[in-house]
This record gives sequence, C-alpha cells and structure tokens, in this order.
Amino acid sequence: MRKLTLKPNSKPVREYYATLHQYDTHGILHEGAVSTPLQTLLDTCAKQVGATFVPQYAMRPSEGAVVNRARIVIDGALLDAYGLPFAFVEAKDIDDVLEVEIQRKFEAGYPDTNILFYTPQRAVLYQNGQRVLDEDITEGHEAQLKTVLERLCSHPLAAVENWHTAVAEFRETVPALGRELAELIQNAHETNPRFSTAFTAFYELCKSSINPNLSQAAVEEMLIQHLLTERTFRTVFNNPDFTRRNIIAREIENVIDALTSQAFSRHDFLRSLDRFYLAIEDAARLCQDFSQQQHFLNTVYEQFFQGYSVAVADTHGIVYTPQPIVNFMVNSVAHLLQTEFNRTLSDTGVHIIDAFVGTGNFIVRLMQDIDVTRLEEKYRDELHCNEVMLLPYYIACLNIEHEYFQRTGEYLPFEGICLVDTFELSEERQAHLFTRENTERVERQKAADMFVVIGNPPYNAGQTNDIDNNRNRKYPAMDTRVRDTYAAASIAQNKNALYDPYVKSFRCATDRLRETGIVALITNHSFIDGMAFDGMRKHLAEEFDTLYILDLGGNLRKGHPGDANVFGIRVGVSINIFVKKKGLREARGRVLYHGETATWSQQRTFNFLNEKAHVCNVTWEELQPNARHVWLTDGLRDDFETFIPIGGKSADDTIFAVYSNGPKTGRDPWVYHFNRDALRKNMRGMIDVYNTQVFRWERRTDMETNVIDFVETDATKIKWDRELRQHLQRGRTAEYAEHKVRPSLYRPFIKSNYYFDRVMNSCVYRMPSIFPKPETENRVICVPGAGGRAGFWCLVTDVIPNGAIVTLDANQCFPFYIYDEDGTNRRENITDWALAQFRAHYGDETITKWDIFHYLYALLHHPDYRETYQVNLKRDLPHIPFASDFWAFARIGEALAELHVNYESQPEYEELALISTPGVQRNWRVERMKFSPDKTQIVYNEFLTIGGIPDAAFAYRLGNRSALEWVVNQYRVATDTRGRSGIVNDANRVDEPQYIVKLIGRVVTVSLDTVRLVESLPALQ
Repeated sequence: MRKLTLKPNSKPVREYYATLHQYDTHGILHEGAVSTPLQTLLDTCAKQVGATFVPQYAMRPSEGAVVNRARIVIDGALLDAYGLPFAFVEAKDIDDVLEVEIQRKFEAGYPDTNILFYTPQRAVLYQNGQRVLDEDITEGHEAQLKTVLERLCSHPLAAVENWHTAVAEFRETVPALGRELAELIQNAHETNPRFSTAFTAFYELCKSSINPNLSQAAVEEMLIQHLLTERTFRTVFNNPDFTRRNIIAREIENVIDALTSQAFSRHDFLRSLDRFYLAIEDAARLCQDFSQQQHFLNTVYEQFFQGYSVAVADTHGIVYTPQPIVNFMVNSVAHLLQTEFNRTLSDTGVHIIDAFVGTGNFIVRLMQDIDVTRLEEKYRDELHCNEVMLLPYYIACLNIEHEYFQRTGEYLPFEGICLVDTFELSEERQAHLFTRENTERVERQKAADMFVVIGNPPYNAGQTNDIDNNRNRKYPAMDTRVRDTYAAASIAQNKNALYDPYVKSFRCATDRLRETGIVALITNHSFIDGMAFDGMRKHLAEEFDTLYILDLGGNLRKGHPGDANVFGIRVGVSINIFVKKKGLREARGRVLYHGETATWSQQRTFNFLNEKAHVCNVTWEELQPNARHVWLTDGLRDDFETFIPIGGKSADDTIFAVYSNGPKTGRDPWVYHFNRDALRKNMRGMIDVYNTQVFRWERRTDMETNVIDFVETDATKIKWDRELRQHLQRGRTAEYAEHKVRPSLYRPFIKSNYYFDRVMNSCVYRMPSIFPKPETENRVICVPGAGGRAGFWCLVTDVIPNGAIVTLDANQCFPFYIYDEDGTNRRENITDWALAQFRAHYGDETITKWDIFHYLYALLHHPDYRETYQVNLKRDLPHIPFASDFWAFARIGEALAELHVNYESQPEYEELALISTPGVQRNWRVERMKFSPDKTQIVYNEFLTIGGIPDAAFAYRLGNRSALEWVVNQYRVATDTRGRSGIVNDANRVDEPQYIVKLIGRVVTVSLDTVRLVESLPALQ
C-alpha cells in the first residue's frame, strides 16, 4: 500500500476547514453534518494510498464487547484493494464529551486496532489498543491534522499487512511449487504403477467428460491445483469434509492418494505455503458480510491463478463479477419475472441456470431473494449451474452450500452444480460425465425447462497465446449452430469474431429457453455495433421481444477512459437482459439501449447500478435498427450507400476486382527484422526446429498423442500457432530460401526485412498474387478493414504491407495489378465496369485506370470525406463518390502516391538543427528516441538532439500517431518480451549509420508536403 503524503496547505485540507467554517456560520454542529467534510477529506486520502473510503461501515463487534449487539455501524472505514478494512473513523458532535463516547464505543465492540475518534476540535487515534495521538485539529493546527491522517492511513492491520506480504511471496513461490509437483508427477508415471493406473483411468475420464482433446498436461495441472488449494477449502473455510462430500474432489483424491503413496508427503511438501494459508485465514476474519466475503474469496482465487497459471487465466478470462453488477442483474430478472410473467424467483417451475458459474456469485445472490420457505425445493431441483475449471467449481460449491447453511441452519450438498463444459453439452459424443453422480446431474439439467439463464460467460477471442498452446477450442455442434444462424445472416466477410465464447453463450442461452424466459448475461459489448455481428443482431431482435442493453463501456480501443472498465480489463462490456414471451411476436423485438455509462468511471457505474437497482428504473433509448441490422445508427449517412464500393464480395459492381488482407504472420518478432543477417539466422534456426518436430511426428509410435503436448514449446526456439501445427500434422516441411526475404512496410514509413513464406506465416491471403516475386512491380492502397475500431487512414506502398500497419485491426489492401503466383499474367485490377462508370459520369474517354487509382488516393485523404462519413468508414470499406473536379483529384492523388511510396528519397527538411552535446563523442546509434515536452526537438541519443521540428509536421496522422511519431516510436533497439523469444531487433544500420537521422528529415518533408497537397484539394461536392 502506498504511503499518504498530505500537505497542510493542500487544496483538500483548505476545503475541509472552509466547509467547517460555513457550517459554524450557520450554527450547524451535529454529528451528521460535521462528519461530512472529514469524509470528503478521507476519500481523497484513501485514493492516494490505493484504498476506498466507505461511510456507514457495518461489522460484527470485536470480541470482549460489554454491550451485546449483533452488528455495529461505524461512521467510516478504509478498505484496501482486496476489500479488507484497515482503518476506522467515528465522528462525534461538538458538544459530545469525547472521552465518554470513546468508552461507550469500545464497550459496544468497536475495534481498537486503528480507529480515529473525531470532533472538529479534537482527534484521538487508537492503534493496537493504545491511544497514540490526541491532537487539537482546529483551524491553524493543520500540521496536527496532517499527522493524524497520515498515521491513520499508513497503519495497516497486522492481518492485512500479512496478507499483502503473503500474496507477494505466494506469487513467487507457487510457480516453482507447480513445476516441482509436475516433475514429481512425471517421475511417478514411470516409477509408481498404482499412480500410473489411477492417472490413466482419471485422464480417460476427463477426456470423455470435459474435452476429447484434453492434454495430459492439463489433467496433471488439475491435480496440482487440487493439491495446492485443498487445504484452503478444508481449513480456511471451515469445511473439513469437503473432499469427502464433493463428488469431483473424491475422484481427484483417489489419484492424489496413489501419487502420495510412494512419491512424497503432502503435508511436508506444502509446508512452505503455511504462511499463505494462515494469512488467508486471518484476513478472512476481517470480512464482515457476504459481499466482502465474496470479494475476498474471489481475490484469493484470482491471486492463485495470477501466481500459478497465467495461461489458464488467459484462456478462460478469469475475472469475477463485481457485486453491484450481480445485484443489478438479479434484481432485474426478479422484476421482469413479476412484470412480464407474473412470477417470482421462488415460484415452482422457474428453473434458473448459470452455465458459467465461476465462483458462484450469481447463484448465491439469487438464493438470497428466494423465500426461505421455498428455498429447499429450489435448491434441490431448480437451481442449476456448470463449471469446467476445477478451482472455481470447488469455490462455487463452498459458496453455494455455505449460503444455504446461512439461510436454513442446516448443511445440504448442492446437487445442481455440474463439472462440465456447457458448450460440450451440444455434442453428440458425451456419455459418461466424470462420475455417475455428475452424469445424473447433467441429465437432470438437460431435461429441465429453463426459464432464466444468467451469468458472466467467458469472452476471450483476443486473449489467446499459442506459446502456451491455450487457444480456444472448437465445438463442432455449437460452432455449426452459430454458423447456421448468426453467421449465415451476416454480410460481413470476416466472421471469426462470431466464434468467440461469449457469442456461443448467447446462442446456447437462447436455445435453452425454448419458448419463454429471460436471458441475463454480462458480456463483451462488441456485438452491439461490430460489423461481423449484423447477423447476430438480426437473430436476437427476431428471437426476443425486448432487449435491454446497458453499455458499461470500458473499451480502451474505443478511447474510453482507463478507469471505466468494471472488470479492469481492456475489453468493453455490457449488461444484456433479453425477454422472450410465448406466443406471436412482432417482426422485430424492441431494442432498448443506455450508453451514457460507457465512459463513466468504474465507481460511478457501480453507484449508478446501486441507485437504479433494476432495468425498469433506467431511462432507455429505443433504437431503430436499419435494414442492415445496424443498431447504433447515429452519424451514419444514407448517401454513402449510393456511392461505388471500393471492393466487395462480388467484383461486378466494385472498383477493384481483388483485394486482400496484409499477411498475418503469427510470429512478427521472428519473420520481421531490420537486419537481414539476423533475420536469416532467426529463420534458419526456427525452420530447423520445426522440421525436426515434423520428422519426430511422422515417426511417433502413439498415434493418439495430442500434437499440443507433443511439440517442442521453447519460446526461444520456435513460435507455434494453430496453422503451424496443422502444417506439422500434414507432414509439410519448411525450407529456407533467400528469395523469400522481402522488403515490407511494417508500419507507416517503416520498412523492414520480412520472410514471406506460407508455412512460416499464419496467413498470406492473396499476397502471393499481388507480390509474387521480389522484383514484382505493384502499388497497393491500404485502408482499415471494415469494422475497424480506429479512425480512418490510408497509405500507398510498393512493397508487401504488414497485416496491421497502423492498428491491431487488419488492414485491407487494394492493388493496381494482379499476377499469377509465378509472376506472369499481369493484369490491371480496377474493373472495366468501374472504368466505364467513371468515363460515363465525367464524359471523358481519356480517363485511365491509373487515373482512377490516383483519384481514389486523393479522395480518401480529403478531410471533408473523412469527417462526413467517419461513422460509415468505421463500419464499411470506403464507398467512392464522384467529385466535381476529377482531374484535380487525380493529379494531387498521383503526387501524394509518389511522395509516400518514395519517402526515402525525399529531400531532408532544411530547417532541422542537429545539436551535438559538448564533450560527447560523435555517435549515430539509437537506443530509443524521445520527443521533448513541447515536441520541437527529438532527443536522438546522448550525443545528438534534433531541433527545429515544425508543429505542422504533426498534422499528417495515421491512426493515433503522426508519421514522424511512427518513426520515433519504431526506430529503436527492441527486445521481444511479449512473445518471450528474447529476439533483439536493432534498427541501426552499420553500413548507413546516419540513415535514421536523414529519415527523420525526410519524413518531416513528407508530412509537410502531404498537408500542403491535401489542403489544395478542391471542395468535395
């Protein structure tokens, strides 16, 4: 926790005394009023130390309380990032006798660990049972107030401090323990027949129950997770019989017993984690109510995965659902059940399922709203949930069973939870699902007529990391269902996003409702306006009567503030509550949308959810989708659809016959390098490793082995992805060839050497027909792909462009020529139909296809075109209008193209000043450049600063950077840490040491000339 540093004359302190002075002027002296300025000041202090100030904090009395109370309510508490209270505040009236009030509070069980008793004149601080400060804090004594607050905020309770320390140590210790356990398991496979037999049976059980492609390593990881966490469930959460009662834990314990029969002592092995377990136990005692307990339990869960298995957390999107969201969704379901169906959560026949239960938050919260007289029936028969991961399954069991005990006073195992992959239930192949009891539970669940589907499904299409072989798996039946509905109704070309798990969860939830019910999911919000989701939006509007969509935003790529995301992740989210009523339905359901919350801070969003309580208290905007199933139509221009498309599925009525994504390599650090020799070395080494794996694969003896488990996964030797593994399985080898090293435009005005090869690149798309040979002549205009999230940009190049030149969104490339892949049969790629359209419109038979190419390039730069159609350009590829002065656009477009293609041969900007540092030896080498604060200079290195950079150089922008900023950002020495290859890419040229300095001058010229040419374009009419 950060330390508080409060200045006596700071603004918060001044405002505190000013408010008290105003109160005093009006004679307002009561406790409720005088505590308000202090709460405001404490809120500021809490934020500075990374804590949260909570007024009116309810808790159990401390041991030894003289007055018998079930609960006490303290005026305020400071909670750390884990929700643990570490400081308390109790405000009193000016007229109160503070000593008497302090004694009364302690007798009532108020904590004496770190509590401030306060009046506007006096502050008394107790810590660890002792009075440590008693200060006059009236105006003029700001230093004393500062001392009191700093000591209050900088004194974590021992349990909290131990927990923080333990978490840090845990994250360092657990990976090593996991590796050691993995080695013990590997040895046991060879030396312990009892374990080998038990494990083999368990492995087959897991494959048949959870995932037919489940790797042996994944099952071994389940054993490790169980070993590392079983003591937590048995001791910390006071459930010593958990491993005996839980049907899944029993099976795993059988395998663990076989493992420990010869290999090691479980108790001795885990002794190093004693401090962590004890810290959990002590910290858990500080949690006062359900919400705090849930938050803390989820924190323990997250810390385990962050410390133990980053890959598992990445694949399954492990984030728990904050309580305000859970409350809002459950309240909304309850309210809609009443208003739409005249039913309640307690009614018989209202079956509820959380198909991705995680740690059980939704089911537990639902149980709190079910009438206790009906709870046993609902608990036994009508509450259902699934979980595919072992640890959250355990925690959900504990949470749900504990809540039932709290409500009823008796323990009853929860039989509504299944260890199963929800998406797998659509497949025909499942039979025996882990245990007899688990199978029976699944069958009961499948037979139930679900009325409510609720939860937080995984949404991680962009969170895959093939280094760890944890790409999302495919589900043939569910994927087919998505393909036959959402994908079939889409006109988008790239539909990959439709196979994100969260999209499948919508499809699955809709199908589970059958005819009537409610779907309430918090998911990725990309379906609201994403280009690929038009077919999904069509089906949702047809399948539901009313769709409530509360957009919580938090999408960093859309420019939402960093503190806006309710999960603290980069992906934007929305609460989606859909109502489906039996009987005839209008052609399209009502789409109700609220988007104000999209840019709010996390806390403001939570406050909003708490205030509104449920959907019917929210002010909704009823959207009017257009014919293409676009919901958010603000800013869309209808005339855009009347222009000529630059490209499309059919080349009959488009400008370009063929267009393509830039290559997607799947391994940029390997196949791109500024230095050709380094690229050659990297590629030869990886190709050798790959070919060795192909040789081994073809000679394997176990034909059932999983390719993911089989291959060499050392990230410093090779980078795998799905496509490369498929090449291996087909026995396709790779061969290094010098002619495959090509120049490529990696980023704007950043050329790099690139290894262009079908095996060593994930996808090359149509590029072999666009640049078939190193000497091939061509030019391509690159623009953002349809559905891109960034602003519009365009850039022409005469070399192979990277697949994501400007943003992570794939760009589309429109070439002037198309070739056969052997480099022959060159033909112009602008269609004869488009040529005829231009000639007819302008009445000019002299217009050529090159003229059209250049006209397009100028038009795509026109500020009025970009501004007028900015919303359309985020959804679609450009549609091209006829400007009034064709030839002016064509001439300026040609000048722009020549400028951008030949940027390396432009003259250097003459006004730049090369400022050398006195006494420093001349040195042209760059490590990493940076701009001065006013951006008039570039600090090149210790020897050189480049001055005289004009403001106008920053006006030419591609994405969120100017051309010059791209150069400064990319030309450096960089080490690949994200891909873990350790490859160092050095942009310095040994044979041309001043290349980067000269390039800066040339790109300044390019930028200024680009702005001048664009400003000279005629008005767009």
